[in-house]
Order: sequence, then C-alpha cells, then structure tokens
Amino acid sequence: MTFRVRFAPSPTGFLHVGGGRTALYNWLFVRHHGGEFILRSDDTDSERSTDEFRADILDSLRWLGIDWDEGIEVGGPHGTYRQSDRFGRYREVAEAFVGSGAAYYDGATSDDLKQIRDEAAASGTSPVYDGRHRLAIEEAKKQIAEGETPPIRFAVPRPGETRFDDAVRGEVVFGHSNVDDFVILRSDGSPTYHLASTVDDVDYAITHVVRGEDILSSTPKHILITQAMGAEQPIYAHLSLLNGPDGKKLSKRHGDTAIRAYRESGFLPTAVVNFLAILGWSPGDDEEVVPRSEMVKRFDLGAVSKNPAVFDTTKLEWMNGVYIRQMSPETFAADLGDLVATDLGRDLSPAETQSLVDLAPLVQERAKLLTEVAPQVRFLFVDELEYDETSWGKVMTTPEAQVSLQGAATAMEAAEWTHDGVETALRAMLEQHEISARKGLQPLRVALTGSSVSPPLFESIVAVGRESTLARFEAALRRIG
Repeated sequence: MTFRVRFAPSPTGFLHVGGGRTALYNWLFVRHHGGEFILRSDDTDSERSTDEFRADILDSLRWLGIDWDEGIEVGGPHGTYRQSDRFGRYREVAEAFVGSGAAYYDGATSDDLKQIRDEAAASGTSPVYDGRHRLAIEEAKKQIAEGETPPIRFAVPRPGETRFDDAVRGEVVFGHSNVDDFVILRSDGSPTYHLASTVDDVDYAITHVVRGEDILSSTPKHILITQAMGAEQPIYAHLSLLNGPDGKKLSKRHGDTAIRAYRESGFLPTAVVNFLAILGWSPGDDEEVVPRSEMVKRFDLGAVSKNPAVFDTTKLEWMNGVYIRQMSPETFAADLGDLVATDLGRDLSPAETQSLVDLAPLVQERAKLLTEVAPQVRFLFVDELEYDETSWGKVMTTPEAQVSLQGAATAMEAAEWTHDGVETALRAMLEQHEISARKGLQPLRVALTGSSVSPPLFESIVAVGRESTLARFEAALRRIG
C-alpha cells in the first residue's frame, strides 16, 4: 500500500509555525515511507480566505523545502484541490446520508438549542444535541419548496462509542453521549469542516491523517462519516500543540507566530526545519542538529511525544547560528551581500564585494541572524556614517576617546596596511598613552563603523582602507569638539 498524507491549511491567515510543523511531520513521515504528500486548500470560509494568505502558505512551504506530489498548483486526478470547488460533491454525500438514514434534516431553532444548553447546565450534564427536533422528510421537502432549506445533521448512534488507535496517543475512546448530532450541511448549502474534510480524505484515498490535537475531539465525527461512506478508516496521529516558554499555548504574546516572520528576520530555512522537527520528536542519540536527509531516514510517528513542546526563540537563534557557521564562506557572503544591497538600494561594486568576502568569515563566526549582520557591515559601503547614539554616548564621551583617536590618526598614516601592521601600530599607540585596550579601541570602533557592535576592529580598518579610515577618525574628532 502506498502511504498518502495530506496537509490542508485554510487560507484565512499566514502559515503558523504550528502548521509548519504539522506539514513537516507529514512530509517527513511520507518521505520516510516513500509515499505521497497531497496539498489541498480547506477554503470553505470564503469571507476570510484571501489570495494573500494562499500565496503565503505556498511560499512558506517552499521556503521550508516541503514539496508535494499532488494538489494545489501541482495537479492530480481531483481537480483544483480546493474545497470551494467541491460543494456539489459534499451536498451529494450529505443527501445520500439522509436517504440512508445516517443523517436527517433538522428543525431546531437557536432558541431550541439555547434551551438544551440551559437544561444541561442546570443538570450538570453535557449539552449534546440528540436530534429531538428532527424533521420528517415530508416537512423537510415542504420547507425546501418554500425556499427555507433546513440544515442536515449526522445521526450519531446512541448508545455507543468510537474508539481508535492514535499513532501518537495510543488508544482513544469517545462515548457518544458526549458527541452531538452535528451539522454536516448548513441551510445555505455550505458544508461544515467535518463533512468537507472527511469527504476529501476519503476521495483522495488518504491513509494517514497527521494533524494537531486541537482537532482530536472532532475525530469521532470524522470516523462516523467515513464509516457511513463505506470507506476504510485512515490512521490518525494527533500532534501536541506548541507552548511558549511560559508553558501557555503559543500565541502572539510570545512573539512572531508566522513562518514568514522568521524568514524575514534572517533565519535560514534549514535551521527552522531542524528546530520544528525536534519540537516533539527526538531523532535519537541526544542529537539536536540533524541534516534533513537524516530526519527523513529516522522519522517515526511512534517517537513523537504526546506532551506539548516549547517554542523557544532563543534556542532557535542558537540553532540558526549553528547553521550559519556551517555555510560555505562564499554562500554566506553572497546571502549577506544581497541583504546589504537591498539595504543600500544599489548593487555592490566588485571591490565592495571583495571587501565583504574578506570580512565575511569573521562576521560569520559570531552571527545568529543574517539580518543582524547586515547592519554591522554597512559601514563598508557608505561615504557618511550614521552614528548609533547609544554607542556614541557610552564610548565617545570618555577622556580617553579624544586621545586614542588623535593617536590612532597619527599611527595609521605610517602603519603597514595589513592586519598585523595595523594591530602593532595601534597597540603601540595605546601603550605610549597608557590607555587600556578596552578604553582605547572602542572609540576607534565607533568612529570607524558608527557602532560599538561591529566585526573585529583591525580587519575592519584594513577593509575600509587608509584614506577612509583617517577621514572617519577626523570626522569623529570634529564631532567630539
């Protein structure tokens, strides 16, 4: 049997990191087993679905390196793979259920449903709708003829229970006394999530449904629909939700929750994929940094934890730094150069590119985010510096600042223009004026780069060049007054 999984996002928002992890686990599982990954769009909510969100989901998946074998844009035997184009199919299934007795037209009003909830609250029982306002077929046909089509509800067998073996959580049992006779087709003809999702899973021959545990309570409904369609039940695997560092469900109060935000913030897709993979799954051997090929080789749904995983951006930044240091110097310099060029609004000249290539390995060793590195090397490519006022106020107002700048300007005029030559000249100057390296070199760093946070000083001086270095020291002295 060929394993078939699906990822079915709703284009009502940007792809969430939790959705990214779900897509990744589906992808790792099916690539491990040589199966097929299907991407569909659960877009029945026409009011909230937008082209912007659709594009973001596809772009984010591709950025993560998650490809699909069938579905949106790729095609396949099931049309567009968008639920908004399959309303006729859902209506057909719902009406067939009515004909078989698996479902019925319902006449409950909002007041009727409120009364059921109030009665349940008063008695301390579950407010389960049990079909007490079921319409006879003749009455339903009359309402339909009058243009007031009633909703269709699935008739949950009572007494009874639904049990299944979850690939992550083990045996799960739901008593039907806690399961509503749930709506599958609304009065406007639109399907509910339960109907549309399950019909798609059946029609697309999905063998494994890997999704978040927030859908777990809906699973008995989906199993009942599958059984009513006479189809084989897929294997379910419900993933724990992601928590923030405070142990509460991950939300915007913890920071960015969309994949696109991490892409824009300078994270590498390889690092994000690795981080998402170990949020609830252990590759074994106490490893955390694992190549994608190894993830595919080792991934096992049975090794996924039932406990919530913590989405810790500090750890993600650490992991991103690991992946940055694994990049080749040429690739790192090229990616960094693109960011700098975007920041400057122009392409770098060959000489500027070479300066960046020369300095890149020193920056790469300390980097956690590409976007934080780009501002640190901007000083190489501008004629006039913008000083970081915090750095200036902390460093350039000390008694040593003016002395070290004046001494450095003199020393740099005759220094050999190499790393060793510049370092030797500056350390001799500091010794002559009895200034510590900490107090004497920081003013030079701010004068040269505009900030107290920059690449190593001596290499930066060599990269800027003698003429520009002297000009910057003189400009800083004039500003000091």
